Amino acid sequence: MNPAIMIVEDEAELASVVADYARAAGYAPTVFDDGAMALEAIRRAPPALVVLDLMLPGLDGLSVCRAVRAFSDVPIVMVTARVEEVDRLLGLETGADDYLCKPFSPRELMARIKAILRRAGLPAAAPVLAVDEAARRVALHGQPLELTPSEYAILAALVRRPGQVLSRAQLLDAAQADNLDSNDRAIDSHVKNLRRKIAAVAPELEPIRSIYGLGYRYDL
Repeated sequence: MNPAIMIVEDEAELASVVADYARAAGYAPTVFDDGAMALEAIRRAPPALVVLDLMLPGLDGLSVCRAVRAFSDVPIVMVTARVEEVDRLLGLETGADDYLCKPFSPRELMARIKAILRRAGLPAAAPVLAVDEAARRVALHGQPLELTPSEYAILAALVRRPGQVLSRAQLLDAAQADNLDSNDRAIDSHVKNLRRKIAAVAPELEPIRSIYGLGYRYDL
């Protein structure tokens, strides 16, 4: 079962974007735009983590955080457009585990959520993109991707070393068994096709990042 993430945010568009990224990262998000309703839901069934906006109508984020800390140690990431130091300190002193100022990168938020859950010893999210090297198959959100041998070899090489930059030469080496064109510009074409096939299943994901002058990196 995917870890449950509660998003308490009254900006509907932002809440939707964060929920999409959370879902893509392997979490099960629920969205609340009301602090009191979110607090009651946490009392009934605490999620793995709460993303909590500071400025909410009615019961604000600080009040929700204080109330939650009276009965639960569920991790809380507080999000706000208020950047004054007093708000930052007050948020953390109230019991927030982390603090993120708007505007923020949803990918950064996902990275912080992952780190907090790891520190808390909670279950990791289910893998979004699964590579079965024995069967030479790739699935995204459980849906098989139809890849050419060269596309598979390139993607598998990147997935084996997440967060590390691989040069075109390294990716060519990884694909040699598939008789990939020795022109390293062919790598760019294969990566373009991989991105297109990934976007067809999960348009919110961009797991293959171009690193100017160096090569490509897998971030997911």
